[in-house]
Amino acid sequence: MKEKDFKQEITEIRSMMERSSKFLSLSGWAGIMAGIYALAGALIAYKVFNFNPDKVIFNFTGEDGYLAIYMNIILLAIMVLTLALVTALYFTYKKSDKRGEKLWNPTTKRLLIGMSVPMVAGGVLIIMLILNGLTGLIAPFSLLFYGLALFNASRLTIKEVEILGYVQILLGLAGVFFVEYGLLLWALGFGVAHIIYGIYMYYKYER
Repeated sequence: MKEKDFKQEITEIRSMMERSSKFLSLSGWAGIMAGIYALAGALIAYKVFNFNPDKVIFNFTGEDGYLAIYMNIILLAIMVLTLALVTALYFTYKKSDKRGEKLWNPTTKRLLIGMSVPMVAGGVLIIMLILNGLTGLIAPFSLLFYGLALFNASRLTIKEVEILGYVQILLGLAGVFFVEYGLLLWALGFGVAHIIYGIYMYYKYER
């Protein structure tokens, strides 16, 4: 066997092993769109619902009342999350199909489990924060737990996801110290960082 053929076979075997052990169908467009949704959500929360806690314990005041404004913020967050998930699923399916791979496989299952544990724990904690009036910690804690979820996921996907996770964690920690900038840091993490990540992913892996 020629040395060139041998090296080519080794490369193909390595590629097959990587595809079977890592989730490689992440789409840059999914990151870009998620970032746009997050920025739009942050703008609506700030401009329409006056959501910008400047201290840990923050009570809304407004014509709609305390509970109504909370419900609007929660519904807005659910809408942004739903749009981001549906968009990510759509672009991920397209990329998987283009690569000739199944979207649902054992690696995908492990990836979702690894992400869901910190995400669910963070979601429960955020509900507890809301019930106790600790509104100023919602934004930084959502960044922290999302960053931990990305860090877990990075073991089963590409290095860039781990870097994005570190960015979210650092922004979350900054938000705990600078509560008055919580919404801005949230917009930077979920919005700007996702857009930059998505553009980088697109030009590196998808063009």
